[in-house]
Amino acid sequence: MTSEVVYDVAILSDFRYPGGTSASIAEEVRAQAAAGLTTILLQTPSPFLTNRGFNPRIVDCLRAGHADLAVKGQRVAARVLTIRQPRIFVSDLEEVPKVAADTVVMVVNQGPRDLDDGSEYYDLAEVQARVHRYFGAARWYAIGPSIRRQVEAVDPSFVLESTYWHNVINVDEWWMDRPEPVGKVPVIGRHSRAESIKWPKTAQEIRDAYPVTDDFKVRVLGGGEFAAKRLGAVPASWEILRFGSVDAKDFLRSVDYFVYFHDPSLVEAFGRAILEAMASGVPVVVPHHFRELFEDAALYRTTAEVQDTIRSLHRDRAKYREIVENARAYVEKHFGYASHAGRLKSLGVEAAKAPTAESTRSAADVNAPTVMMLSSNGAGLGHLTRLMSIARRLPQDLRTVIATQSYAASVVEDQGYLTEYIPSVKYLGIAAARWNEFLHDRLQHLIATHRPALVAVDGTVPYNGLLSTIAAHPEITWVWVRRAMWKKGAGQRWIERSTAFDFVLEPGEFGAEADEGPTVAERERVVRVDPIVYLDDDELLTADQARQALGLDKRPAALLQLGAGNINDISSPIARISRSLADRGYQVVLAQSPIATTPIQPPPGVIVASLYPISRYLRAFDLAISACGYNSFHELIASRVPTVFVPNDQTALDDQVGRARFAERAGACLAIYDTSGDEVDIVLGHATTPETQARLSERCGELAFANGAATAANWMSTLLPRSATTRRPA
Repeated sequence: MTSEVVYDVAILSDFRYPGGTSASIAEEVRAQAAAGLTTILLQTPSPFLTNRGFNPRIVDCLRAGHADLAVKGQRVAARVLTIRQPRIFVSDLEEVPKVAADTVVMVVNQGPRDLDDGSEYYDLAEVQARVHRYFGAARWYAIGPSIRRQVEAVDPSFVLESTYWHNVINVDEWWMDRPEPVGKVPVIGRHSRAESIKWPKTAQEIRDAYPVTDDFKVRVLGGGEFAAKRLGAVPASWEILRFGSVDAKDFLRSVDYFVYFHDPSLVEAFGRAILEAMASGVPVVVPHHFRELFEDAALYRTTAEVQDTIRSLHRDRAKYREIVENARAYVEKHFGYASHAGRLKSLGVEAAKAPTAESTRSAADVNAPTVMMLSSNGAGLGHLTRLMSIARRLPQDLRTVIATQSYAASVVEDQGYLTEYIPSVKYLGIAAARWNEFLHDRLQHLIATHRPALVAVDGTVPYNGLLSTIAAHPEITWVWVRRAMWKKGAGQRWIERSTAFDFVLEPGEFGAEADEGPTVAERERVVRVDPIVYLDDDELLTADQARQALGLDKRPAALLQLGAGNINDISSPIARISRSLADRGYQVVLAQSPIATTPIQPPPGVIVASLYPISRYLRAFDLAISACGYNSFHELIASRVPTVFVPNDQTALDDQVGRARFAERAGACLAIYDTSGDEVDIVLGHATTPETQARLSERCGELAFANGAATAANWMSTLLPRSATTRRPA
């Protein structure tokens, strides 16, 4: 073995997979922790995934201490190496994980070829040879019967283990007693990744399995837009939720029955969602081909038989409970944690006494690089959002801590980050000199606690307390994330403090050509990326989903977001703009900032939405009227939402007026510079015409830019780990 620490299990995969692969890995990690076994995860990027963060279930395992995450280049030793997803090895890896194991297991969770049309997903012999070359001889396990058939159809002589590597689940955690139905009518649920092939092929089959009548209710978590497209509209009795927007456990607690039918050309490797439903105490209705996997634990029907089956079962609570209890017993026996401990035992890994979360963490975890993101207070959420935009793309080899002076610390926690709050000078109400001493002491404590290898600071003012901390820690890489577009002649003394940092990262600026501020002279000395936004385009809700989530009807809708109101009074402009839009037949959604010190009283008829990130819902709107801060501006341009910008000219440094004027000249927006006169009605008169909206949206598309968040995250990762001997002198 090649490491002082010998793990019981090492798991190699791409932990960014959004569906069953990552969910199954996370469950195995937790089962191993419950059995007192140590686990390390080796992130190996798939060539088929880009710009995606770790699956939240994997992140939860790491945060809970159930597993360690191998650092890039780390040598790992384990008793068993489990590899998931053969497609990772369709070509030579750029960097082969340095892992030595007594036993190597390849879990085949996808067949090598589509047996209907012959499409090849991977070359079985080539992948087998590559895995053997990297890690030695492996024992290949199919995840279920359908995968075995696919492999044997491609190569009848290929050796698969006689047993399956089934998914596992903690039934006690998922289970919920159901003494009564969820609602007055049966509630049918299904959840799956958002893929068209996950649905029945015809509209009639969809209507049969997922009724559109008012004597049923249907809840869909993931992919509902594909069914709605085949049906021609979203049925009134349906509720469609975006995949991943609700925890699967919570979703299953809100339904009476789990019904899952798909396109017949789809070969399901296992059926993780079905297993979760059974473990939750929800009767499952599925096609007959699942019987060989779940035996008598489910109800096997055609789509035409679904409604009568559910009506009958809904009237017979005794039969309902019998089916539920039978499924629970079957799942516990065949897919419970004990089954996983048993197969590991057969591979030479004996379960130990279950340890505490802390005792499963090893020296490797303690030494894993940590990035601390440090944001100033700010009048809005810009600093914090930029850092989280980068942080959510960093989990591959790093641990992330976000420390902030913002009132929005709770927002960060809600996004799943380890969060540290640093009260601002304004909040404490003390002298600046005293607060800088406090800041220095607080940062020293955070560094001692989290031992970051890199600290990224987003703010316009490098405070004295920060500079003294930087000087005290030359072993840390310090990055100033500094947006451009400062006002002409403002902030030069802060720019001069950039020499304290190792690097300055400049998020791209759409209006860079109009920038007249002091950062322009620094461009050759900074690392520049494209504009940074929180969500990628594929993470936004569809228009129908967003409108449904916001409670909007079919009338045109406008988003009104003029900021937190912490700098200037925005209540009067809000009232005036809302009235003008209402007169033109618009329903208005007012974005309420989570950090607004004085919540705004909305005008009559205006919908208030306090959501983060609001950008997830942008496709709901025909028009936006927005302040012109960095984040809101770039999110709206990137999303191609026709926008009227209302720049705030009372900011200390941010040149919102210059940003708005440039975009207006480029034909990408309209703007209102004076909300007290006739300009509001004149501009909104133009903005509410379909011709103007189409022109603005088209122009934004022509001027599209990439999201620089992933580039920034990748660049930061190249700075880690970094030896103190290569650092600048103290």
